[in-house]
Amino acid sequence: MAADDKPVLPSEPDLVIETPASAEPVVIRMPVDVRGVTLSVIAVLAAILMLQYAQAVLIPLVIGVLIGYVLGPAVDSMERRGVNRVAGATIVLVLLCGLLGLGVYSLTGQVMAIVDRVPEAARRITERLDQRATRTGGERSAIEKVQEAAKEVEEAADRAADDPEERRRAANRGVQRVQVVQPTFAARDYLWAGGIGLLTLIGQAGMVLFLVFFILVTGDLFKRKLVRIAGPTLTKKKITVQIMDDINRQISNFLRVQVITSVIVGVATAVALWLFGVEQFMVWGLLAGIFNSVPYLGPIIVSGGLAVVAFMQFDDLWMTLYVSGTAMAITALEGWLLTPALMSRAAQMNAVAIFVGLLFWSWVWGVMGTILAVPMLMMLKAICDRVEDLQPIGELLGE
Repeated sequence: MAADDKPVLPSEPDLVIETPASAEPVVIRMPVDVRGVTLSVIAVLAAILMLQYAQAVLIPLVIGVLIGYVLGPAVDSMERRGVNRVAGATIVLVLLCGLLGLGVYSLTGQVMAIVDRVPEAARRITERLDQRATRTGGERSAIEKVQEAAKEVEEAADRAADDPEERRRAANRGVQRVQVVQPTFAARDYLWAGGIGLLTLIGQAGMVLFLVFFILVTGDLFKRKLVRIAGPTLTKKKITVQIMDDINRQISNFLRVQVITSVIVGVATAVALWLFGVEQFMVWGLLAGIFNSVPYLGPIIVSGGLAVVAFMQFDDLWMTLYVSGTAMAITALEGWLLTPALMSRAAQMNAVAIFVGLLFWSWVWGVMGTILAVPMLMMLKAICDRVEDLQPIGELLGE
């Protein structure tokens, strides 16, 4: 073959690679179906809009499925010991609701104490900033100068509006002066809005519990149905069973590791705060365990809140750094040492995919999207790794 010939790969009829003898870059020519790309973009945008519009239904559904994966092994173990699945699911859910109710009852007072101290925290931080400005010579900051300038402009506008000559000219032009009066505080409106929000939360919690109950009772019902519709041959049925078992095993292991690490982080944080003498250490330990499932943002939120609490309680900068730094160190050690040791490499995702997933689901579902982002990404990766047409997506999510 001559040096100027352009070889064509026989296995890819639509793929042409130009390799001239000169040191020019390799060019890959691939046909682009504009209609197909346009339809794909429209379908993705429609799916995103549907996710936002139907979040009141989809969020409880996702939470129910995740809880079902976590509690499923307990019900399966009870069934192997002769306990009916309905009775096993009932026992597991009663224990779960009892633990949640006991936790809420025990920690309500501490949570309200934290909320009551928020105004005091803001006042003390403001006093500290004023004292610092006084020690530095009382120089005004740029923000204070901008605020003072805006106040002067507003006062000048008010004086111009109150000028009798200006009012007379406006009356001659037929302009009626209107004064906007802000409505008074209506407590019943806030109580009504809070009551509606509480009823909505209770209704969604009830939906989640019923969904979890039905998932636990049915067990592998949907797996059997998928095996039936997979195909008439025994080979296809075996492959379907293997894929479903692998997906369930990977998702269950991931969620189990998440629960274990969150419990360890919560207990370790609570013990460390108790040793430091921090008030309401149980609440902050619980928050550390919950936000441990949110990479990057969760530890920052907990450490920032603990910094404010420690500053209010001890009024000492070094103690504040010790408390917040210890909480951050516990989470960092869990992320660097414990989680990689417990989780298989197949279940690990790269940092870019996790961060992009956090941004996307936070934009779509808000706070709940931030909390559920990583479990949903793990479920998506487990499915894509086993379905041939979706394996490129799983490769993008993996390490």
